[in-house]
Amino acid sequence: MQPILFTNGNLFSPHAASLADSIYVEDGIIRAIGSSAELRLQLADRHYRTVDWDGACVLPGLVDAHMHLGMHGLKLDMLDFTEATSKEEMLAMLRARVAVTQPGEWIMGLNWNEHNFPDQRIPNMQELDDMTTEHPVYLTRTCFHAFLGNSEAFRRAGITADTPDPDSGAFGRDADGRLNGCIYENASIPFARVQPEPEPFRLKLAMLEACRDALRLGLTAAHTEDLRLLGSAEAMLRIHRELREEGLYFRTHQLMFHDYLDEMKELGLQAGSGNEWDRIGAVKLFADGAVGGRTALLKEPYHDAPHTRGLAMHTPEELREIVGSARKMGFPVAFHAIGDGAAEMMTDVLEFLPLSKAAKLPDRFIHAQIVHPDTVKRMSKLNLAVDLQPRFVASDFPWVLERVGPDRTSYLYAWKKWLRSGLPCSGGSDAPIEPLNPLLGIHAAITRRKPEETHDGFMPEEKLSLTEAIELFTLGGAKAAGEAGQRGTIELGKYADFTVVDRCLEDDMDPDELLKAKIRMTIVNGEIGYTQ
Repeated sequence: MQPILFTNGNLFSPHAASLADSIYVEDGIIRAIGSSAELRLQLADRHYRTVDWDGACVLPGLVDAHMHLGMHGLKLDMLDFTEATSKEEMLAMLRARVAVTQPGEWIMGLNWNEHNFPDQRIPNMQELDDMTTEHPVYLTRTCFHAFLGNSEAFRRAGITADTPDPDSGAFGRDADGRLNGCIYENASIPFARVQPEPEPFRLKLAMLEACRDALRLGLTAAHTEDLRLLGSAEAMLRIHRELREEGLYFRTHQLMFHDYLDEMKELGLQAGSGNEWDRIGAVKLFADGAVGGRTALLKEPYHDAPHTRGLAMHTPEELREIVGSARKMGFPVAFHAIGDGAAEMMTDVLEFLPLSKAAKLPDRFIHAQIVHPDTVKRMSKLNLAVDLQPRFVASDFPWVLERVGPDRTSYLYAWKKWLRSGLPCSGGSDAPIEPLNPLLGIHAAITRRKPEETHDGFMPEEKLSLTEAIELFTLGGAKAAGEAGQRGTIELGKYADFTVVDRCLEDDMDPDELLKAKIRMTIVNGEIGYTQ
């Protein structure tokens, strides 16, 4: 790797004034920071190439601390309902896909969200059947915890009206007890088993396309969980090794789904092992579902559905067994918990099976959307990082207020309170559930509203400053990965990860300017992974 002098940049330095505009990188490491003139003088006897940033703003490399690379890559070719604004529009999109799909082939779609529809109505099984019974149709809600299928999909999955609901899952039914096409949580497992698995080359291509898309959006790295899609730790390691050897400049930090602990032991994988491009992280598990489908586990019933508190994906005993197995192998855990009931249950487990303060990586609390203040106090004493997804505020308000009711409003999506808890906090998208673009996440953290809205934001007391929001996606991600000494800020001795933006970013700027910003260049370990 030839040394590079990056010059003529506006370096993002929110905590101190800086006259530096240039950075010298050697072997992927920041070796010098200063003005162009002084660095050229220092480097007079060295051979290097020069890259001119042309006055652009240079951020520490942005990191998505929670997403799913493989699924994002597959989504790029799937029927995507993100922009659908009604049930009728969904059905029109499906009709167009049916017309070009061979009979017998699966029709897959994702990211429908009935809260964007005027009447909040979704297609039912009969409406899907009216469109086609020659294709199995299987559609995934934006939360990835609720699904829709036609009768052919149910037939192939072996599900009938007499099939009982599984543990931690349910089949939707109408008032007469007939299947209505809805599928919740673990009830989706029989459908996944009968769907054709993507060919290995298709999975590798999906990973490549996802990484390229991330680089285009200014991301230098992703914390991702791809084991369930790729099917084995060996395949995951091989795909990323091959992509790196083929010239991809993108970093990954892999969360390892708990079902693969035996294979991880066989391969000798350890928390934090790997290299500067790909590293192994915590063991991933699910404590509950999602608030949109009312499967997030609450301490008290849903305000708009008092018959349910949601679903626990595991009993407390099962959670202790999973966490205990991870601990025996020296792993922290990364747990998905959205409801206050799930957060409290996981806190009980982590207090019973604490992670050593000397551990290389912290445990990770993924989502943290509805958490009682008493639970936050207990968590603040744990070796724990909190993975926040600011875009959830833009997607879930105002309908989430009706879900949980007024008694829980004060601790909904409380990003500011989490920063004040003293626990390290990172920022992510949960793509493909939300858009991968980190600037949209930063905008949501600052405004707490959708980009097209003009109000003061939902729960405006929880707004972050631009600096706080950027640090979620830079230093916050580094802390969650145990890499704060190596990445997350522009400092001597750290890896040269930079996101270069076409305009100056400052706390007093109009946050809507972020929506106009363009990525000029993405640099990872001193290598240019993307340039405009």
